[in-house]
Amino acid sequence: MLRTAQLIVAVSLAVALAASEEIPLSERHSSYQDMSAETRAMQDHDAENPGMLWVLDGEALWQTKAGKAAIACAGCHGDAETSMKGVAARYPAYDARRGTAIDLAGRINVCRTDHQQSPELARESRDLLALTALVARQSHGLPIDSDEARLRPFIDAGRAIFTARQGQLDLACAHCHDANRGKKLAGITLSQGHPTGYPLYRLEWQTLGSLQRRLRNCLIGMRAEPYAYGAPEYIALEAYLMWRARGMPLESPAVRP
Repeated sequence: MLRTAQLIVAVSLAVALAASEEIPLSERHSSYQDMSAETRAMQDHDAENPGMLWVLDGEALWQTKAGKAAIACAGCHGDAETSMKGVAARYPAYDARRGTAIDLAGRINVCRTDHQQSPELARESRDLLALTALVARQSHGLPIDSDEARLRPFIDAGRAIFTARQGQLDLACAHCHDANRGKKLAGITLSQGHPTGYPLYRLEWQTLGSLQRRLRNCLIGMRAEPYAYGAPEYIALEAYLMWRARGMPLESPAVRP
């Protein structure tokens, strides 16, 4: 009991400390503002944005019947442009049936298993990224709305991970994206870490990738052990990061260096 009480106190103190050091809402901005004019132009024009190739693939998959149920996404949801508008801006969301938070890619897989009677799509697979990009695209320009009461425990858990020192370098996410935001690291401006554009096309990757892939990259850069794709730690981190970016417009599919 004493150990549990001490843990609760420690987490509470960490949350309070993190909250006091968070970037004020008035000072928050997307890393889009830190990019070169050429990269911004690539993101801004659909004909030049390579992420739109995944959106087009997603449109085809949306209309394709899948699984033993032989149902397409469109068979339940109709036109994605209408039915999915604003959806991505609210994820991660609380899944009452499962009693936990779930990200957008996880929701797509739930639809596949529960309704289409089809196997889950692998994380970072082209098909899952394509469907996620299609859904996210329908919220392009809409403000992130990730402040649902049932998400609070997950937001707090994500904040604790964000501010915890990890790995051989003994660094926390907050060291780069809070304390040193705007400074240069190997010639690249350290962003504020807002996930406004995922899934996004990263020039370094030469492909589209999810927020979880980016978080894994950060953990590996800190020489910390990355979590498995779909791990609750990633869901908690995403819930916190989306809450932290609340009110900012979604940009998916964004382009980043």
